[in-house]
Amino acid sequence: MTSRFKGISFKGLIVLIFLISFSSSASVILIPMDAESQKNHLKAYGITYWMLGKQQKVQWLLNYRGGSFLLPDGDAVRKECQIRGVSFEVLADSEAQSILDGISSPSQNQDAVILEKAPKIAVYSPKDNQPWDDAVTMVLTYAEIPYVTIYDEEVLQDKLPLYDWLHLHHEDFTGQYGKFYGAYRAAPWYIENKRISEERASKLGYAKVSEEKGAVAEKIRRYVIGGGFMFAMCSATDSFDIALAAEGVDICEPMFDGDPSDANYQSQLNFDRTFAFQNFVLERNPLRYEFSSIDMTAKRQIPKESDYFSLMEFSAKWDPVPTMLTQNHTTLVKGFMGQTTSFARDEVKPTVMVLGESKLNNEARYIHGIKGKGFFTFYGGHDPEDYQHRVGDPKTELELHPTSPGYRLILNNVLFPAARKKKQKT
Repeated sequence: MTSRFKGISFKGLIVLIFLISFSSSASVILIPMDAESQKNHLKAYGITYWMLGKQQKVQWLLNYRGGSFLLPDGDAVRKECQIRGVSFEVLADSEAQSILDGISSPSQNQDAVILEKAPKIAVYSPKDNQPWDDAVTMVLTYAEIPYVTIYDEEVLQDKLPLYDWLHLHHEDFTGQYGKFYGAYRAAPWYIENKRISEERASKLGYAKVSEEKGAVAEKIRRYVIGGGFMFAMCSATDSFDIALAAEGVDICEPMFDGDPSDANYQSQLNFDRTFAFQNFVLERNPLRYEFSSIDMTAKRQIPKESDYFSLMEFSAKWDPVPTMLTQNHTTLVKGFMGQTTSFARDEVKPTVMVLGESKLNNEARYIHGIKGKGFFTFYGGHDPEDYQHRVGDPKTELELHPTSPGYRLILNNVLFPAARKKKQKT
């Protein structure tokens, strides 16, 4: 016996050889997120969330192969990936360590962020049927990520702190019923929506829908300041900030709330209360399908075939938050429209980060900011895979778009609250 193993019994040697063999064969699962290797990017987020729900930590490899995930290996996770159609690779521990060593190099704009727990997700959405679909609920369902639907009653009853992440549905927080009056005031769904909204406001103790929606917006504002994470799309972005700025000011015309708006209400707006926007001008015409100058929809001159926006590049090691939110297998994302399609750059507050932009039209598409102890992200447009979704159009079938870059941005936000918080350096 060689001197290396002198003093070890035969039985001890067998155990040692077994341990060495076991150590060298230990493995992890890599879920690649690049364009070439992953068959279903959207369901890959669901696998990651599923692992977090089992109290397993996951490493998010920022800027490594499209923002890949490193998971503990096991028969259950392999089977789950196979069932959901998610591509994965089995790596020896030594291979995984080599990847992590490379990522940690100062020369690489990459980082490994630990995801620790599955965030509790709430979607703010009315219980009654709406004549449009919500991209977030569709992608959460497709990715098999659980969520709870809440609405005004739960928000006003202070239920928001029960959740880590809140999505705002295609919503109008100003009490103007989405500014659909011009085109749809005679439509049965519009009439019914107005009736239900007025009934709800009265039941909750408010004289007007605008007052009730303003109170809801204020509760959400406090939730974020207290440490919550809010994600909004389409009209929920600008109408939320408008409601905050118009606190105590009547900006609704008689067809919306039964009495005239306040004279000179534009001059009474308080931009100090808003999250993302400043110095915007409200649209006074009730027949116009627009809230304010924030939205770029009517000012756009981009043909559909060249409508793309680019994701900004951030330092993974120094700015992990915006880096997480922009993880993708492409930096160029197909544009899509909505009631609020994009944001005027000169009306975005200087403290807010622009994560995605179209320089052709000087518009911000995807923005993020900090408010108090919490975070918010606003994403312009209605449905990343339906260029111009109209009222009553059929919903998008995500089985046809399993690698959608536009939908990936939504799911980046879903996982963000799971990250072990690092102090942002810039």
